[in-house]
Amino acid sequence: MNLSEALAEMASATTIEKKRISALNALNEAYHYERPSSFSRGLRLEFGNFAVLLISGTASIGANGETLHVGDFRAQTRRTYQNITDLLASEGATWHDIVRTTCYLRDIDRDYAAFNEERTSFYQEQGLDPLPASTGIQAKLCRPELLVEIEAIAIFRISGRE
Repeated sequence: MNLSEALAEMASATTIEKKRISALNALNEAYHYERPSSFSRGLRLEFGNFAVLLISGTASIGANGETLHVGDFRAQTRRTYQNITDLLASEGATWHDIVRTTCYLRDIDRDYAAFNEERTSFYQEQGLDPLPASTGIQAKLCRPELLVEIEAIAIFRISGRE
């Protein structure tokens, strides 16, 4: 099935099922923060035989909501990729299902070269080809110690629903 056929099948779905996704072994839910937040770590949308995962901005956060690797940009980037990997795995997806990322860097001038090296290395480890579409943006992140945050979109066929 090509992309046009997949999009047509998704468009013909009579209902869109929606559920919250999480990976509690890796990072906590936003509602466990000191000040409650009003977002999910991600949403799973089902359109007939296809699922779309919308992964919220994810950073170097631990299972108890703590910031990990304060001051270490590369370690924060690696942990961010691991957290997204765990969120994908919780829904039976992998980085091969990612079609788009948006990457937020606190200081893009200072950190973009290191970010691109880490991203390239990670994508090579995953064996991604083609690479996901991506945008890099300088942004003030939700915690002053966070240096990078990434959001992602994955699309995949739901097994058993051919």
